[in-house]
Amino acid sequence: MYCLHFTVSGRVQGVWFRQSTKDTALANGLSGWVRNLPDGRVEGVACGDENGVLQLEAWLSIGPELATVAEVISQPIECDECFSGFEIR
Repeated sequence: MYCLHFTVSGRVQGVWFRQSTKDTALANGLSGWVRNLPDGRVEGVACGDENGVLQLEAWLSIGPELATVAEVISQPIECDECFSGFEIR
């Protein structure tokens, strides 16, 4: 299992970014979570097949139609937690 922690900055809140991330993650067979941060960024963890995680990572730099992504910071992590599904927190 491959896990990735990510933060996305730019115009990423109030533009369906979390729901679109969830939809994209599920389409790639991933589990994990995504949430808004108080500073306007979006944060998440995605786990699954490495190819699926990398596809989500590439999508994060684009985001949904109304988003304007300024920066994606991501790094592989050791995943101590098992996730069932992909949730919006």
